[in-house]
Amino acid sequence: LMARKATSGNFAVCLSSVGYEDLETRKVYRVLSDAKAVEVGCLRVIDESGEDYLYPADRFIVLDLPEAARERLLLVLAADAA
Repeated sequence: LMARKATSGNFAVCLSSVGYEDLETRKVYRVLSDAKAVEVGCLRVIDESGEDYLYPADRFIVLDLPEAARERLLLVLAADAA
């Protein structure tokens, strides 16, 4: 179940940033589809650097958001990036 959600372009909350400078605990991050990452227990996350990297999936909880909420978050992130 988590693998399916993690590959659908959702969002995830970071549970622990220990050892990772480009993550913040309790922050919501965009998760990109990456089936190979899921196979090895990771998520492809756009971190604080603005780039996407693989991180251990157990550091995150993938959010199961309604489509309207997901779209709104994407709009907010796009506005922040501009």
